[in-house]
Amino acid sequence: MKKAVLTLVSALAILSCQKEYKPITVSPEDYHRAVDKLTEVMIHDIFSPPVASRIYLYPNMAAYEIMAQNNPKYQSLAGQLHGLTAIPALDTTKPIQPEVAALTAYYELGKNLIFSEKRITDYRDSMYGIWGKTNPKSFEASKTYGLAVAAHIKKWMDEDNYKQTRTMPKYSVFSDDPSRWQPTPPDYMDGIEPHWNKIRTLVLDSAAQFKPTEPIPFSLDKKSEFYKQLQHVYDVSIEISKKGDASEEITIAQFWDCNPYVSTHRGHLMFATKKITPGAHWIGISKIASRKVNADFAETVHNYTKTSIGIFEAFISVWDEKYRSNLVRPETLINKYIDEEWKPILQTPPFPEYTSGHSVASGAASTVLTDIFGDNFSFDDDTETPYGLPVRSFESFYKAADEAAISRLYGGIHYIQAIKVGVEQGKNVGNWVVQNLKMKIN
Repeated sequence: MKKAVLTLVSALAILSCQKEYKPITVSPEDYHRAVDKLTEVMIHDIFSPPVASRIYLYPNMAAYEIMAQNNPKYQSLAGQLHGLTAIPALDTTKPIQPEVAALTAYYELGKNLIFSEKRITDYRDSMYGIWGKTNPKSFEASKTYGLAVAAHIKKWMDEDNYKQTRTMPKYSVFSDDPSRWQPTPPDYMDGIEPHWNKIRTLVLDSAAQFKPTEPIPFSLDKKSEFYKQLQHVYDVSIEISKKGDASEEITIAQFWDCNPYVSTHRGHLMFATKKITPGAHWIGISKIASRKVNADFAETVHNYTKTSIGIFEAFISVWDEKYRSNLVRPETLINKYIDEEWKPILQTPPFPEYTSGHSVASGAASTVLTDIFGDNFSFDDDTETPYGLPVRSFESFYKAADEAAISRLYGGIHYIQAIKVGVEQGKNVGNWVVQNLKMKIN
């Protein structure tokens, strides 16, 4: 009898031990869902395109550095990005699961970068509950390590000058110069992020490293090149309007609108439509491509991280030019000199015109994604389906970038020069990122 009791106790101990050390199952879809959750909260909280690029960057960076420590295919970015030092070493004597630690760090930094923290923490806690029940010791060890890495990345993040720019003066619009940007209808908002060029770059030597060619000289002479480009915006919009709302041009303009805050005024009623930013659209494309190739967890983190680096650098580059050239938007001049009743198909966003932000971001993101997945990588883009827009198919990332860029002309918010020069500016940024970062070891 005594022997039977001992045998039963031993069996229970073995079962307990087996349960305690059962691995926590974490898949690439868990990471996709974490990114989607952050995007969802960003839409709710409304962040400008430059700020959104920063929100994507740091959580992905923390997750990537953890995976790079544990996977020989990847190389740490410490020493490669300005000011980034090595994260705390992973203690191999502890039952740490890198994937769990990576997601923990992602959630921790994500909630520090948005306003509606509870929307992140509620989702995070639901995952913690699953992991904690599966393997308490491994979960606690992984969580502790993930939080330590998040703290390390947060310290680096806090040195990027973002906080300092929050206290800098607003952009002044008081000027008699007709070439200078002026706030546009319907809300006449102040210029967004006029000091974004002071944000610390990651790989670029400076915000002005890829300073584009100057915009063509401003002129209201109808024979001038500038006026011809202004007239071109107006003429294209009129032709598109004749085709009706179902035209391909309007479909393209709406698909790539990516304006995080579009306000609608009806009499005394005003309401807003919230959507993703240009960077968020390309982050979504990174997800689509990763899924198509069945990327594993580490590959998925790598893909998001490299894409977010390209997008982040692109917005520093383009915002530097926007507030240097400080060029007036087509809507302002068309209403004053051509047609006072004219409205663009897309709502003009509140910052200077040159160069096109979506064009620069798309040029950079498409270059980075092409480096990751290869040229002529076809994909079906369903990023905008939550907003009632149909799936669009592309033969390559560059083809998608070209369409994103020309959408700004169809939308009536950019001159053609800002679009063409913007794409090249973005590709220059993207190529610099690709050439100067060693992430995946072949």
